[in-house]
Amino acid sequence: MGAEKKEPPPIPDRLPVSVVDAHTHLDACGAVTAADVTAMVDRAERAGVSRVITVADDLAAARWAAQASTWDPRVWAAVAIHPTRTKDFGEPEKSEVEGLAKESRVVAVGETGLDYYWDYSPHDAQQDAFRWHIDLAKRIGKPLMIHDRDAHDDVLRILEEERAPEQVVFHCFSGDEHMARRCADAGYVLSFAGTVSFRNARGLHEAARIVPADQYLVETDAPFLTPHPFRGRPNEPYCAAYTVRHLASLRGEAVHEVAESVRTTAERVFGLPTVTTG
Repeated sequence: MGAEKKEPPPIPDRLPVSVVDAHTHLDACGAVTAADVTAMVDRAERAGVSRVITVADDLAAARWAAQASTWDPRVWAAVAIHPTRTKDFGEPEKSEVEGLAKESRVVAVGETGLDYYWDYSPHDAQQDAFRWHIDLAKRIGKPLMIHDRDAHDDVLRILEEERAPEQVVFHCFSGDEHMARRCADAGYVLSFAGTVSFRNARGLHEAARIVPADQYLVETDAPFLTPHPFRGRPNEPYCAAYTVRHLASLRGEAVHEVAESVRTTAERVFGLPTVTTG
């Protein structure tokens, strides 16, 4: 069992419609070079995950993500400072994040937001940084990608106070049906990770059932949150295909319908080129 836990899940059958992994961390999955990135995305494409957005959580990761997005046309990037890393977030860091966020293949400001689960950064520092990232997203006209852990009310309050950007994505959405309705009513997009497949995630299941078809995405957050029944094994972008199928089952829809919704929403939100073939 111990050895099995270290084995990555098998690559599933290809989806009938290609999708976008809206949030992954290729560097944390082990990619270092352009060849590593291409190999990882090749595996994803075999499962019908034809494009990925690799996301940063600190400055080093932001530099790498922006560079990696130029190595393969199937890769895009998002840059920001993770809320747990905002204790020392000064003008030099802000200046560099802003410069990277303006690059052409960086399609979102993220992940930013609030994390009250870990005690790495004071809440006031997190909130100040969150407000700064909101302003940045509005100034450069790019989507805001939110990390929200145990902080639903404050995240929604600050978005309202700061007047949220036109496009807001709740990465790895963790709320229940009530939270999903609040977000949907505000026009926000919910991105579902492998957690939506976990058997004990009943509130998340209900959220996935009621979110409108044009307001949800699929992501892996790889190398974390591998979908059921492979929970605890290494995650990679190809595993988004498992989550698409779980969502289809939860929503009582055909796999191709969910995949089409995921693809078209990702293209709209992130400004990606339209793909009309599977």
